[in-house]
Amino acid sequence: MLMDRFDSTLSLLMFLVFTGFAVASFVIAAMVREDAYRAADKKTKKFWLILLGVNLAVNLFLPGFLFLLIAGLIAAIVFMVDVRPALKQVMGGGGGGRRGGSSSDGPYGPYNGGR
Repeated sequence: MLMDRFDSTLSLLMFLVFTGFAVASFVIAAMVREDAYRAADKKTKKFWLILLGVNLAVNLFLPGFLFLLIAGLIAAIVFMVDVRPALKQVMGGGGGGRRGGSSSDGPYGPYNGGR
C-alpha cells in the first residue's frame, strides 16, 4: 500500500516536472524572433517549435511512454542549455541582468559629464 502511494506520487511529480519544463521551453522558443535563430546559427524556429510541441503533446497525451518522455526531456534540455543562451546573446541579453554598472553608464563606459 505504501509502495503504491509512493509510485503514484513519483509518477505525478515526474508528470508535473516534465510537463512544466516542456511548456516553459515551448513558450520561450515561441517568443523569440525567427531571425535570432538564424543569427545564432541554430536550427530554425519552426524546427524547435515542432520538436518541443511534439514533446509537449507526448507529455500531455501519452504519459505512459517513458522512452518518449525522456527523449522529449533531452530535447528541451538541449534547447534550454544550448539554444536559449545563444539566442539571448544574439538578442543582446547575454549578461543576464546588470553587471555591477552604474545607471549613468553608456555603451562605451561610464558617463562622467564631460570631465
